[in-house]
Amino acid sequence: MQPPTSRVALIALVIALSVLSGMGDAQGFVHAARVWEGGRFHPATLVRSAFGFAFGISLYYGIVGLLQKLGVRTPEVQTLLWFSVTLVGVAVMSGAFWSWRRVDQLVAVGVLVGVAWLMVRTGNG
Repeated sequence: MQPPTSRVALIALVIALSVLSGMGDAQGFVHAARVWEGGRFHPATLVRSAFGFAFGISLYYGIVGLLQKLGVRTPEVQTLLWFSVTLVGVAVMSGAFWSWRRVDQLVAVGVLVGVAWLMVRTGNG
């Protein structure tokens, strides 16, 4: 068992890296949606998308290692964290998040908090 401060530091690192990973993947998704914009192929947009995905997945592999140190071994919980951050990241980076009503923005943040809660509470699986 890890000391509580070490566990808290690991959780904080997982959350920070998950945000970065999710933002990289969100960048990949946002650019991927524009690769064929206007019915024309845009190679530069494809490259930006690929770099976003490469950055995101590279961090994700590290996150999985940290999650396993925390006892989170189930891919469902590992993926849930990434998916939530990525989904909100797409909304933020596409600009849609800022046009949502305040209550919807709060729900999105609540989803992230809820995922963090589940990660901590069910992470021994």
